[in-house]
Amino acid sequence: MTEAILLVGGRGSRLRPLTVNTPKPMVPAAGVPFLTHQLARARAAGVDHIVLATSYLAEVFEPYFGDGSALGLSIEYVTEDEPLGTGGAIRNVASRLRSGPDDPVLIFNGDILTGLDIGALVSAHTSSGADVSLHLTRVEDPRAFGLVPTDPSGRVTAFLEKPQTPEEIVTDQINAGAYVFRRSVIDSIPAGRPVSVERETFPGLLADGAHLQGMVDSTYWLDLGTPQAFVRGSADLVLGRAPSPAVPGRCGDRLVLPTATVAPDAKLTGGTVVGHGAVVGEGARITGSTILSDAVIEPGAVITDSLVGAGARIGARTILAGAVVGDGARVGADNELREGVRVWCDTVLPAGALRFSSDQ
Repeated sequence: MTEAILLVGGRGSRLRPLTVNTPKPMVPAAGVPFLTHQLARARAAGVDHIVLATSYLAEVFEPYFGDGSALGLSIEYVTEDEPLGTGGAIRNVASRLRSGPDDPVLIFNGDILTGLDIGALVSAHTSSGADVSLHLTRVEDPRAFGLVPTDPSGRVTAFLEKPQTPEEIVTDQINAGAYVFRRSVIDSIPAGRPVSVERETFPGLLADGAHLQGMVDSTYWLDLGTPQAFVRGSADLVLGRAPSPAVPGRCGDRLVLPTATVAPDAKLTGGTVVGHGAVVGEGARITGSTILSDAVIEPGAVITDSLVGAGARIGARTILAGAVVGDGARVGADNELREGVRVWCDTVLPAGALRFSSDQ
C-alpha cells in the first residue's frame, strides 16, 4: 500500500460561513487544518504518495502542504476546471497514480473523521480479491445515507441511496466514504464528465458482475458536513475520542495554541480549542467549542458547542450555544445566540441585539 487519492474539491455549502474564505478540508479542527489529520493517519498506515483532487479554493492547499515532505509524504495536486463529482474527480487524477493495474489505491473523502483501521481495509481488499472494497459503518438512523447491504461473506449485494420508508431500510450499514480501488477500475471510469461513484460507478460495477467487498468498521465515524458536526469533531479530537497523530498537544479538556492568551480565571472544558493569537478574557466560560486564530472573547462570555471564526470578536457577557460566528464578525456585549444561529463573516451585531435563536 503506497498511494491514495483524497477528494477535497467540495464547496462545503452546508458549512457556511466557515467555508466562505476557506475550503472545508482546511478549516481548523483541533488546532490544525482538518486535512492534516487525514494526511497524518494515512502516513501512519503506510501511505507515502497522495494525490489531492481539488476544486473550490484550490489555490489554498499547495502553499500550506507543499510537496508533503514535512509530513513524510509525496503530495501532488490536480484541480478540476469544472465540478466532476466523486467518480469524475477520481478519474481526473488517474494520470498521477504510480500503481500497476492490479494494485490497490486508497480513496478518502475530505470531510469524514474516522478511526478506521486503514491497514485492515487494505488487507480485506487484498485477501478477498475484490475490485473495490468499501468501508461500511452502522448508524441508528440511515435515512440520510446510502445503504450498502452485504451477504454473509461481506460481498456487497446492492446500493440503496437515502431510503425513506421502513420497507427500504434493509440494513443499518452505510457507505462511510473510504474505499480501496483496484487501479484498473479507476481507469475504467469515464473521463471528462461528471460521475458519481455512489450513483453510477458502484451500481454499474455491481450490475456488470464486479466484486465489491464491504468491511464493517464501527469505530469512531463522523461526517463533518455541518457546523455542529465540525465543532463536535474538533472537540472529540482534543478529548482523544477520535484518533489522530496530528493533534498539536496532549489530549485533554482543552487545547490552547502557543500564541493564544487566556485569562487565569477563564474556564475551558469539553475539548475546547483556542487558536493562535486568540484572546480569552476574564471569567469567560467555554465548553466544547473552537475559537479560531486572532479571535477575541471578552470577559464573562459563555460559549458552548460553538465556533468563533478567525479575527471575530464576542462581546462581554454574550452567550453562544450551538452557534457559528464567521471570520471577522463582531458580536456586541449581552447578546444571546442559540442553536442554529449563523453570523456571517464581517457582520456587526450591536450590544443586546439578539436574544433568541434564528438562522442568519
